[in-house]
Formats: sequence, C-alpha cells, structure tokens
Amino acid sequence: MNASELRQKTKEELNAMLVEKSREQFNLKMQKGTGQLAKPDQMKKVRRSIARIHTIINEMARA
Repeated sequence: MNASELRQKTKEELNAMLVEKSREQFNLKMQKGTGQLAKPDQMKKVRRSIARIHTIINEMARA
C-alpha cells in the first residue's frame, strides 16, 4: 500500500492494519524457522509496510 493511500485512512484503521501486518510478520518468521517459507522477499515487504504505517501514525500525532 502506498503512503498516500495510508494518509487517507483514520488512526483506528492504521492501528488495525498494524496489528494485521504484525501478525503476518510473526507467521512469516515462524515459517522461516521451520523452513517452510516459500517467498523470502515477503518478509522485507511486510517489514517495510509496518515501518510505513508507523511513520504515518507519527506524522498524524505531530499534526
């Protein structure tokens, strides 16, 4: 998801997305640990999505 698309969402929606992405990251870590991870690049995408959401939440807090 794009940063401009994230800026249009409310803080509650962003927090819900953050929880969802954190769960996805946890599941990917577990798959990596057991050797079942099919797409290793997915971990990088999820990590960056989480960082992007945190950035938008912090921008909203400052404004």
